[in-house]
Amino acid sequence: MEAFRHELRELGYVEGRNVVVEYRWAKGDLARMREMAEELVRLNVDVIVAPSSVYTAAAQGATSTIPVVFFSHADPLGSGHVSSLARPGGNITGISLMMTETNVKLVELLMEVIPGLSRLAVVWDPATPSHRPGLRAVEEAARARGLQLQSLPVPGPAEYDSAFAAMIASGAEAVLVLSTPVAGAVRLAELAIAHRLPSMFGPSEHARAGGLMSYGPDRADLWRRGASYVDKVLKGASPAELPVEQPTKFELVVNVRTAKALGVTIPEGFLLRADKVIE
Repeated sequence: MEAFRHELRELGYVEGRNVVVEYRWAKGDLARMREMAEELVRLNVDVIVAPSSVYTAAAQGATSTIPVVFFSHADPLGSGHVSSLARPGGNITGISLMMTETNVKLVELLMEVIPGLSRLAVVWDPATPSHRPGLRAVEEAARARGLQLQSLPVPGPAEYDSAFAAMIASGAEAVLVLSTPVAGAVRLAELAIAHRLPSMFGPSEHARAGGLMSYGPDRADLWRRGASYVDKVLKGASPAELPVEQPTKFELVVNVRTAKALGVTIPEGFLLRADKVIE
């Protein structure tokens, strides 16, 4: 958010002087997201910023005319929120996380750090539109590499414990978590360590919270770039004609402290490739 606000100032927008920003926080509550989107539509705002696919879905359900700009959508094409990346075609555009493509890389990185990995559990949220195409990418990558995959649809934090119990019962050797709210990062990391399961995440915040590794786009960079989309829309550009952009900066984060707790040895060459190493 600070990266976004800073870039807005650089573009000449000063809150309280020539722009008003209506902040709404859903705290991961899907019903609240829908209520907030409808509230913003009633306020007749000029543009709605929707961080991810689940927020974009809420905004799409509330308006087909007010421009919606997403900053970190995992798969806008696969979830049907745009008709094409080059020409979105509706009132929605923004910056993609390329999660579907990145998920294949997550599998490869896990296999590199865990030699002989054969059984992988995948935690995903059935309510998040982008998770189904993301899961399909993981399934295809697993089949190509001879991995046995255990798919675990987990609607929210209340199901974390039972999901990990199911992993252990099925003999999972590692867990890959498709993007979840950062609020659940610490609990997921704690459970992975308690069950001695190496964990892989997309957002770097999850590795900082105790996950073994993360790999994905630099989200602060996405929010900085998103400010230019808002600027273009406020100056009259149509979202239907603003191409969806892809991330350009990715970061690999390794938590060595967690690796030691799990008894996992991270190869020296792997650590040298990491953008951040948490000691």
